[in-house]
Amino acid sequence: MKLYVCYGTWKPAPRPGGHPCGRAYHALKDAGHSPEVIRSYGLGMLPAVFNQTPGRKEVTRLTGNHWVPALVTDDGEVIQGSQEIEAWAKAHPPQAAGAAAASAAG
Repeated sequence: MKLYVCYGTWKPAPRPGGHPCGRAYHALKDAGHSPEVIRSYGLGMLPAVFNQTPGRKEVTRLTGNHWVPALVTDDGEVIQGSQEIEAWAKAHPPQAAGAAAASAAG
């Protein structure tokens, strides 16, 4: 799985609730996932012309916009936004994914 973030995965931020990229990353880690982190740089609130890094271009290709965090699961599902990624992480622990694959194979 790939997690596209801005600059980092820190939690503290001078904003209510903390930094969105860090919240998404830590929700995945706390649930037992080990995402490949892709630093996409840029700043979501700026126009697309200022968000032309390879990571932001890929996020735009995947989602239609350049906002991060964005998660691409091992199944190719794309989830965008920290709250959505946090909810996905809680609902999809790695053990459940492995058990589902094992039962489907059996």
